[in-house]
Amino acid sequence: MPLPESTQLLAGILGERSASDGEAALVRLCELCGGLPLALRIIGNRMVSRPGWGAGELAARLADEERRLDQFKAGDLQIANAFGMSYEQLADSARRMFRRLAVVPGQNFDASLAAVAGGVPIEDAWDDLDDLVDLGLLYDSCMGRYRFHDLVRLFARDRLHEEESLAEREALTGRVTSWLLRMATLAGRWFEPGYGRPDRPDPDLAVLASPQEAEGWLRVNVDNWLTAMQAAAADGRHSLVLDCAESMHWFSDLWVHSPHWHEVFTRGAEAAGALGDLAQQATQLNYLAWLHSVPPSDPEAILRCTSQALELATRAGATAQIAWAHEYTASALRLRDRFAEAVTASSRAAELFKTIEDIDSHVQCRAHIAHCLFDEGRHTDALEQYLALLALLEDTESGMTPSVASRSRPFALIRIGHCLERLGRRTEAITTLSEGIDALDELKVSDFRQAGALESLAALLAGEGRTDESRHAYARAAQVFEAIGDTGARSRCHALAAVTS
Repeated sequence: MPLPESTQLLAGILGERSASDGEAALVRLCELCGGLPLALRIIGNRMVSRPGWGAGELAARLADEERRLDQFKAGDLQIANAFGMSYEQLADSARRMFRRLAVVPGQNFDASLAAVAGGVPIEDAWDDLDDLVDLGLLYDSCMGRYRFHDLVRLFARDRLHEEESLAEREALTGRVTSWLLRMATLAGRWFEPGYGRPDRPDPDLAVLASPQEAEGWLRVNVDNWLTAMQAAAADGRHSLVLDCAESMHWFSDLWVHSPHWHEVFTRGAEAAGALGDLAQQATQLNYLAWLHSVPPSDPEAILRCTSQALELATRAGATAQIAWAHEYTASALRLRDRFAEAVTASSRAAELFKTIEDIDSHVQCRAHIAHCLFDEGRHTDALEQYLALLALLEDTESGMTPSVASRSRPFALIRIGHCLERLGRRTEAITTLSEGIDALDELKVSDFRQAGALESLAALLAGEGRTDESRHAYARAAQVFEAIGDTGARSRCHALAAVTS
């Protein structure tokens, strides 16, 4: 039942005393009951028969997952018995599937993960899942995802503990954890230059036939693979954790505002440290430095990460990570308006990348030097630098990795558009910003950079009297700002859209 109806039902059972318990406590009880009418009836009966109990006290008891099912009994009513009646109707294979699905760490799962948990071929998993759905022990969706009701999950976990040994449970958890992290690593590597589609697919893993499928898997399963990463870290399976964290570097830039990356790269750094891999530890710390440069930026956190990364990379002789530590240090200096020092740090990084013939990274450092010139108000100099960069990105003989060049091109166009805007070349700025935004749309990139470009484009269009186009651009900017959690910018764009209407 929906929460309002659940609260109404419980209040009706309690009668007059519901007013003294308080609405917030009753709502919390209904949340813990998960909207199940039988659970609400049991809890209501318990409270009616024990007038000295408060709703808050009972909610505190139910919050303990280890004892929650035991609380759902009142006289002959016991929710575990109702679940047990359905469980007993299942064939042995479906019972095994049901109880083993309790180890799935996230809120929902697909048939491939169910097959891993159940230890059966996927065709058999579909049959077992159908039986579980038919008896109300699982919910399914049109997206091919399945989930437990919270109380049913607890019942499944109890059955697992009762019917399978500790050794069997540990092996099951290890198998599911390993599969999830290997799947996440496979999916993440679709976006890393030099990987993509594997030459020899792992027969134990689900097939991901395209970057779109890989991205979809990572997003919809994030609770599963992130929790698996936590479990693997706790079990000391450091190589699994590090491989997964490393594979996320390029994908994280497509989902830059996800709240998960700090934990991913922190655990990657910890795993590398446990393995004694100084170069990889520096790598993961540099990823964290990059993460802290994403708005709302934190220069102090960037410098803490780069200081550690530089020390470790120097000890390991990892030139690339030494260079990245200098480059991210430059980002922190730029955020502090220390532009000359930032240019020096980026120039040093660019030279180091040049010595190891990493043209992709060398170009990124050159772009950052142009950012410094722009922020310093030297828009003509910055424009010259950005135009030179764009020529490199569009030159098939430049030596850049094609996927990196195509991904970098929209951002160069947007930066050129911003320069043209500041120089008063409004018509050219509109054309260039529009081209950059369209290119980002093709790449399906939606982040703070796209939002800023849309807001700038909207202002330029308004200045040209193109009010309909301006209003549309402001509305799109507001949507992106809302998606990334910048409510202030969202409200500003909404207000500006209204002004231009």
